[in-house]
Amino acid sequence: MSSLLIKNARNIITMDNDRNQYEGGSMYIEGQEIIAIGEDIPYQTADKVIDAKGKIIFPGLINTHHHLYQTFTRNIPRAQDVELFDWLITLYDIWRYLRPEDVYLSAMVGLGELLKSGCTTVSDHFYVFPNSVSGELIDEEIRAAADLGIRFFPTRGSMSLGRSKGGLPPDEVVQDEETILRDSRRVIETYHDASKFSMLRIGVAPCSPFSVSKDLLTESSSLARTYGVRMHTHLAETQDEEDFCREKLGLRPLELMEETGWIGEDVWYAHGIWFNDEEITKLGACGCGIAHCPSSNMKLSSGTFPIEKMLANNVNVGLGVDGSASNDASSMLLEVKIMNLLHKLQHGSTALSAEECLYVATRGSSKVLGWEDAIGSLEVGKAADLFMIDTNRLEFAGALFDDTSLPVLTGTAQVDTTIVGGKVVVEGGRLVGINEEQIAFQAQIAANRMLEMAAKNTNVNYRRRRSKK
Repeated sequence: MSSLLIKNARNIITMDNDRNQYEGGSMYIEGQEIIAIGEDIPYQTADKVIDAKGKIIFPGLINTHHHLYQTFTRNIPRAQDVELFDWLITLYDIWRYLRPEDVYLSAMVGLGELLKSGCTTVSDHFYVFPNSVSGELIDEEIRAAADLGIRFFPTRGSMSLGRSKGGLPPDEVVQDEETILRDSRRVIETYHDASKFSMLRIGVAPCSPFSVSKDLLTESSSLARTYGVRMHTHLAETQDEEDFCREKLGLRPLELMEETGWIGEDVWYAHGIWFNDEEITKLGACGCGIAHCPSSNMKLSSGTFPIEKMLANNVNVGLGVDGSASNDASSMLLEVKIMNLLHKLQHGSTALSAEECLYVATRGSSKVLGWEDAIGSLEVGKAADLFMIDTNRLEFAGALFDDTSLPVLTGTAQVDTTIVGGKVVVEGGRLVGINEEQIAFQAQIAANRMLEMAAKNTNVNYRRRRSKK
């Protein structure tokens, strides 16, 4: 088992229960596990030693909601300046041309960008399975995560309610329910590792109330609980979703979840903007979690997440990047900054501080994923998942007064070092062992091909913005 000693840090921000900080601190790691941490630890050598002088160490950020396959549809002019349903309708016609190699490359790009922004654990929601392509697409992003060395929590998503059955997605990107359930079992049985320091856990994740049937929701919750895995879906993201549920089912979105078994400590939802006060109280009581995705919500004009009500009612709240097409970035540190600014606008001086936003992105996210025993803070017995920033960088000059808030309030969303499970995966701001330029080149070729195929088959110019009505 290899060992790692990180010594002489300017500060170690632990995010433990007491919010301890260790100025001039050090950390000793064996394998994935932190063995000692503090200002004076009894370890002077290790297989690898990092002198962290001038650097601040933070717990790795945890992304609770993403769609890595969307990385190739960022900055599409025709998908800008629209709300969720129109945005989805536009992009479904591009996503139907996904190939397995596209899924791998898009995950390499998205996960790589996340690692470079201090993210060490990612939950991804993969739900687009084009009819003409192999169903084993989630395997490609799992392969990418392993190549990069990031801790990964992919959720096997699904869509079964195509347009011919009254749903939103085109029939070409939905699957029948037998296929969905069979492949969900395969993915869980093949990949899920429930151990404390697992690098790969699996969840079950029907896409949304407007793209799956009630029967699939019920069958999926039963399947997930049979295997003891967690459950994830989009919910209460827009008023359009609520209108759809009321019109088609005569239910509010959370009522649909209750009827189909989608409520409890093993469930987390993405977005959660449009819950009423009674529902927020219920969410806190039942232990459901929420992935808050501020950039996506702002871009798609979905609304503003009531974060203070959620936290006051003991709802578990974590941070999610979402997209990348509904964000156009995969930067976790930037997302923390945006969350901080959004809620300052919403609540003024009583809003969450930068430190509290960092807590949501670390400890809060670990609770949402049910993984708080191993990740979310830097403590003895937990995983050595962390990032470092070098305070000697120009953008931090004149700002070295509050180490905890520093990367949230100032600088660029770029870290100097990222370590996952005791292994250095970003060093000097670059991915270790990965040719970034080659990946970027291959990825853009794939993205161009998808856009050209969609344009040819739909007669739509995706490079031109929609005309205003």
